[in-house]
Amino acid sequence: MKRRQPLHWSACLLATALVGGAQAAQPSQEAWGTFRQLFAADSPWNSRPVNPVLGDAQIPPSTYYPAVQEGIYSTGVFLARPTDGPVTVLGLPGKPGLWNPDAEQYQPSIAIPRWPADTLPAQGNDGHADIVDPESGIVHSFYQLKRIDGVWRARQYAWSSLNGRGWGDPAHYFQGARAAGVPSAGGLIRTHEVNDGEPSYRHALAMSLTFNGLSASPTYVYPATASDSDASTTNSGPIPMGTLLMLPASFDARSIANVHLRKIAETLKRHGAYVVDRNVGTPFVIYAEIGSGLSVHKPDGKWDNASARDLHRIREQLRPVVSTSGWLDGRGQRITTAPTFNLLSMRGAWQLTSGDKAGRFDTWHQALAFEAGSEPSTMVNEGRNMFGRLTWAAPQPGQVYQLTARNTGDARLRMVLRDCDKPDSPIDSQALQDGQRFRFTWPAKLCGTRLEATSGGKSPSSVGGELMPVSPDRRPARQD
Repeated sequence: MKRRQPLHWSACLLATALVGGAQAAQPSQEAWGTFRQLFAADSPWNSRPVNPVLGDAQIPPSTYYPAVQEGIYSTGVFLARPTDGPVTVLGLPGKPGLWNPDAEQYQPSIAIPRWPADTLPAQGNDGHADIVDPESGIVHSFYQLKRIDGVWRARQYAWSSLNGRGWGDPAHYFQGARAAGVPSAGGLIRTHEVNDGEPSYRHALAMSLTFNGLSASPTYVYPATASDSDASTTNSGPIPMGTLLMLPASFDARSIANVHLRKIAETLKRHGAYVVDRNVGTPFVIYAEIGSGLSVHKPDGKWDNASARDLHRIREQLRPVVSTSGWLDGRGQRITTAPTFNLLSMRGAWQLTSGDKAGRFDTWHQALAFEAGSEPSTMVNEGRNMFGRLTWAAPQPGQVYQLTARNTGDARLRMVLRDCDKPDSPIDSQALQDGQRFRFTWPAKLCGTRLEATSGGKSPSSVGGELMPVSPDRRPARQD
């Protein structure tokens, strides 16, 4: 199962988003957040750094040459159409169900409302396949997807917003089948891009490193939200998951004879590649869509020594981005505001304390969903996995935060935090109806947390919330 950790330079990436350089916009031929051009224009995938400063870390050699791969260890991307019927995906035989990393638990199955008939998972061990559903605005991402005796089964399922960032956030930290918590379609060289006549791809690329390239501490950095579960004990390299690697501006891509590899090198100079997964024995792998036919060797599939030397030269010169003077989005426009993230997830070990209908965590709505009951039901979660899942986005003592209830059907949300230094004065939002807010200062030493979700009773309802940082110099106050 894939589970994966932030970047020493994450603060730099966030802060420098406020300044950009003057560069000409690149007109896009496709709409953003669509099957052919995944995610928002300002997604990290579709943005590029201005005046990047590169660090010293280098990808070390390993057993094999670096590779560009579109075969059995890559992924296919499949379009769900309105006429496609539903499919229920079960867990693999011998497993307690389908692992849902967002909920951090197994579930019996997942019902996908529109399933493309041509869905074909990669035949390698990872069994990647991503389904893009424009109707729901969701990218469904599967790990070890298989069709067994006519039944679709998978080891893991996660999802991402088609028009979102294409990366996890503190609340919804695992959004795809890659080790970094991203969809396997993120950064993929797509079939329709290979021969589009452009000198480079319009997005950052997806790259995996092997054990001696990946870092054991930290195991991941911004914008990644996860890494392999054994990364801290098996990795031995200098580069964390989520690192953006680039070639220096001085790299001579024009000397590369293979046109496909030359285009990749130009992309590595302009957008770079994010480290999103781990492989075995290959210094780096850049991924292309299965069926794209992309090859950086000879057209007949035979090995090309010149391309192999160029891949080795690329490996030697790739370096991590440690700072920038700003970022440009996919339209070539300056990104002038740093992203802000919801820190609160409704996942967790909820216990029914009153009423007759227990709620369940709904990953697609990021809420605790209740069926109609004869009376309101209250559930309590006293775990700590509802926030603070990411080291680069953990709540900070002394910082002012605002909790906003996002409920339906007359449901209510309540949060109680206990400060070790003030055991008799808990921070208590009281029960919040939809849209109500509570502002408070995060305790110096957190001793206990409690979320209460109360359903609407006789009608279906849901309970969710947003926990966002606000200006620290504003007085904490409840706002109704």
